[in-house]
Amino acid sequence: MELSYFTYTTEIGDITIQSDKTAIKGIFFGNRSNLEGIRREDSLIKVCRLQLEEYFLGRRKIFEFPLDPDGSVFQKKVWKALLEIPYGETRSYGEIAKNIGNPKASRAVGMANNKNPLAIVVPCHRVIGSNGKMVGYGGGIPIKQYLLELERR
Repeated sequence: MELSYFTYTTEIGDITIQSDKTAIKGIFFGNRSNLEGIRREDSLIKVCRLQLEEYFLGRRKIFEFPLDPDGSVFQKKVWKALLEIPYGETRSYGEIAKNIGNPKASRAVGMANNKNPLAIVVPCHRVIGSNGKMVGYGGGIPIKQYLLELERR
């Protein structure tokens, strides 16, 4: 499958979207010119960009395009659980571990979050520490706080 990627400037900085024309493979913070594939804006990347713009404007709570992230079986299980966190809500790493049937896997859930290739759309920004504190985020804590505040409005 031929991969494409394209970078856009958003409210939170550059975001690079990667597609294989049938599904979004990645949404990454920053200008990722080193991604596999050809730098071009295919139709699915455009759909993703438009829906992200609607999200940043507070007009979209659910994304409607196919996703196909690369990852282990465990990572995909965690990412699927993240998709079930409602817009504007948060969950702890421990809660996600319980939800996937592995209550002692909080640290492993954290590592799977760290490897999430679909920023914002697979909402790892909605996962916080058990004490309610902001912990780790690929885009940085200020972006995590921005996204959570956006969703609380």
